[in-house]
Amino acid sequence: MTALLRGWRGSCPRCGAGTLFGSFLKMRSHCPACDLALEPYRADDVAGLFHHLSPSAIIVVPLVLVMERYGDHPPLWFHAVLWLPLSVVLALYLLPHIKGTVIALLWAHRIAAPKPSTGSFDSSA
Repeated sequence: MTALLRGWRGSCPRCGAGTLFGSFLKMRSHCPACDLALEPYRADDVAGLFHHLSPSAIIVVPLVLVMERYGDHPPLWFHAVLWLPLSVVLALYLLPHIKGTVIALLWAHRIAAPKPSTGSFDSSA
């Protein structure tokens, strides 16, 4: 659980002192504090998948429905002005947190990406 919380904060899952990201979503190859190799723990596309399946939809959709039910049916432009910026802000906030948590989960369970093979392709098989 500690590793997951460190990942949520964007910290190294092992030491908690180094950062996982060099820029917004660009993962570092090694932890600058404890030199943990982060390269094998790839979470490239899964953060976007989890983001689409959960938090922003869980937050925004009920609010839209409540607004539609109790807000006297506001016009569509009102919904667009209110919910589109909120969805973008939630996406930008949650993506690095979710990606950091997935990296920490992969590290905690020792699930590293397979190393690419350097041998030649055997077409006779």
